Amino acid sequence: MTDAQDAAVLEPEPAEAAQLFGEQIEVGRSFAMNLATHGEPLGLIGPLELPRLWTRHILNSAIVAPLLRPGRVGDVGTGAGLPGLVLAIARPDVDFVLIEPMERRVAWLNDQVRELGLRNVEVVRARAEEVRLAEQLDQVTARAVSALRKLLPLTAPLLRDGGELVLMKGAGAQAEVDASTKELRKYKVSGVEVRTLGEGVLAEPTRVILGTVRG
Repeated sequence: MTDAQDAAVLEPEPAEAAQLFGEQIEVGRSFAMNLATHGEPLGLIGPLELPRLWTRHILNSAIVAPLLRPGRVGDVGTGAGLPGLVLAIARPDVDFVLIEPMERRVAWLNDQVRELGLRNVEVVRARAEEVRLAEQLDQVTARAVSALRKLLPLTAPLLRDGGELVLMKGAGAQAEVDASTKELRKYKVSGVEVRTLGEGVLAEPTRVILGTVRG
């Protein structure tokens, strides 16, 4: 595809982008362009995603940034860096551990960390259930990885006592919570709530499952 064709199909930057990224907007723009250029050839995004790259993927991830606290945040199954790289751009005051098993995606993530000058990102190549971290995490996020009851065994054990799950979900988030009572109890997750982010800001709000892990 030529540059002219790319420009024709790539979604224009929404006005909300500058609001969500603040002083980091130029870095956010660079990541968006890199993902638009290389995402499909590398198998990071599908061929139909360019017309909705900003709204469906980048802003959908960035809207979660205010929920994060300074500390160490893990992103399980980060893939193209959604939401991990986006959040690392939006929150340079937070340290991120991006967990991804596929070699080509890990290579992409490391390339982006270098190119974008991100000093707050560590990339770990591992399956979530096999990863061994030097210290437990303060928060863990994941986006479109699997159903909550299957995601809990991959995320909750990575958290310190009092650490928080920040799991991005679709419209069925509450139904996933309701179907995961046994697993939530097993992994000692309390204070579970579904929060809707971006209403009145994004065309399609983001839903996040929050919960605290108690040892």
